Amino acid sequence: MKKLGLIAGKGDLPMAVADEAKKQGYTVVAVGLEPLADKSLAAHVDELQWVNVGRFGKIIGAMKKFDIREAVMAGKVSKMLLYKSKITPDLRAVKLLMSLKDRKDDSILLAIADELSREGIQLLDILPFSSALLVSREVLTKDAPSDQEWKDIAFGWKVAKEIGRLDIGQTVVVKNQAVMAVEAIEGTDEAIRRGGTLAGKDAVVVKVSKPNQDMRFDVPAIGLDTVTAMKGVHARVLAVEADKCLVLNKERIFAEAKSAGISIVGYGE
Repeated sequence: MKKLGLIAGKGDLPMAVADEAKKQGYTVVAVGLEPLADKSLAAHVDELQWVNVGRFGKIIGAMKKFDIREAVMAGKVSKMLLYKSKITPDLRAVKLLMSLKDRKDDSILLAIADELSREGIQLLDILPFSSALLVSREVLTKDAPSDQEWKDIAFGWKVAKEIGRLDIGQTVVVKNQAVMAVEAIEGTDEAIRRGGTLAGKDAVVVKVSKPNQDMRFDVPAIGLDTVTAMKGVHARVLAVEADKCLVLNKERIFAEAKSAGISIVGYGE
């Protein structure tokens, strides 16, 4: 039977990926990154080893222990951990970080992929194991955006694509064609809270993939936390890139959005 390694971060995406991989006939061997990965991951995989998120050498060691040749990365791993001294990198992680020209997301993740490759572990595109989470280009909730909100979506799309090109973030918060917040290291939910607070209410949130997005990692995704953050600041519209952004727990998200009067759309140009 085929084996698939799963390097699991925060959120529900690792469980969704594991479930789909098992449906496709894979034996799923997971490395759960502590303290990020959810303990419920154990019920979704065939083998599981917990490793502190900073112990890159141990992550590779766990993969080799189970003779993993192919792997995927799923779930959030915030760079904030590096800057808040919440993790202690091992020697291999320190060497990797010191070798980088900068610490942009793509720089770090590409270096991780290269290091895995040198150990005989190929990092795979996540979409074959998560395509059911994509959304098409349409209004996904009962309430549609207003004419002004459609203008804000189009405006925010261009800004979000540009910050993505610069590898800053994937999300912007706008209102009346003005930028309220740009996602950086703090992540989507905090950017929504910040931008939504500045907007007062009725902000529009736009989340996109980066131009030439590497679908092996850092694939844009939204979950219940995203809608909760929007509800907290009375944001009005969430536009996600059609066929590129993953939407977890779709039914619950759409139900929560409906109750809060939030419109969710799959968007593309």
